[in-house]
Amino acid sequence: MKKLRIVYMGTPDFAVPSLKILVENKYDIAAVITAPDKPKGRGQKMSQSPVKEYAESMGLKIMQPTNLKDPEFQTELTSLKANLQIVVAFRMLPETVWSMPELGTFNLHASLLPQYRGAAPIHWAVMNGEKETGLTTFFLKHEIDTGSIILQEKEVISHTDTTGEVYNRLMAKGAGLVLKTVNAIEKEDYQLKVQNENQPLKHAPKLFKENTELKWTEPAEQLYNYVRGLNPFPTAWAIINNNKYKIHVSTIIDKNSKGEPGKLITDDKTHLHIQCNPGILAMEEIQPEGKKRMAITDFLRGNKL
Repeated sequence: MKKLRIVYMGTPDFAVPSLKILVENKYDIAAVITAPDKPKGRGQKMSQSPVKEYAESMGLKIMQPTNLKDPEFQTELTSLKANLQIVVAFRMLPETVWSMPELGTFNLHASLLPQYRGAAPIHWAVMNGEKETGLTTFFLKHEIDTGSIILQEKEVISHTDTTGEVYNRLMAKGAGLVLKTVNAIEKEDYQLKVQNENQPLKHAPKLFKENTELKWTEPAEQLYNYVRGLNPFPTAWAIINNNKYKIHVSTIIDKNSKGEPGKLITDDKTHLHIQCNPGILAMEEIQPEGKKRMAITDFLRGNKL
């Protein structure tokens, strides 16, 4: 068995359970590397990452480099004499960092690679109406999300799941997969699998204003998937009656009916349905610009369309 000394890299809440399970299983964590503190909220108070908060509570060594190529940081990292690095929801590493440990650096990615390489794999799997996603641990190499696969685990996506719900399940399941991967590396009991690129690949680019808009010229089912895939963050948006709204929750009224895309169907009291191409989508919870999120009945009480 290999005696492991681990450097763990992560920042958001998604990365906390994986660190926690390693600590609880008595693995030697040489250091935790996370994002620098940053101002947050109206008061702009300095805020720590969820990973830092947990690491601090456990008395672990914490490093918060602003530049991963900084020679001082890399010298300190080398001095830790770690033989394995684990990356969960962190940032891109320079080769000098990921190639440093003897046993390599592995990453936990929230998709079944090679599908959904990129920054937002959970969002895009839900947005594309997938019935299944999962988790992959793989060793890092030059090209992002392309390294050899160590282990994978599947996760079902239901037709009503939001990204938030899938995220929470994968966060918990990911901790178990990280532990299994570390156990396998410790026992030198694993077989690497090269990612199969001889298939159509779907990607998971960052989410911006341009790729989160609902366009009524698209099918209702696709727009419904976008709404749940962008819930709770960053939230789908659309133009209704020349005004911009965030669309938090929607339902499909009809998948096949045809009509003028964008046409509003409403009694100005109980419902707001919008014609798509094809199908009809019902707005359930929306948010006008500069106002709070509200149920459609509350919105219609003060806004006649």
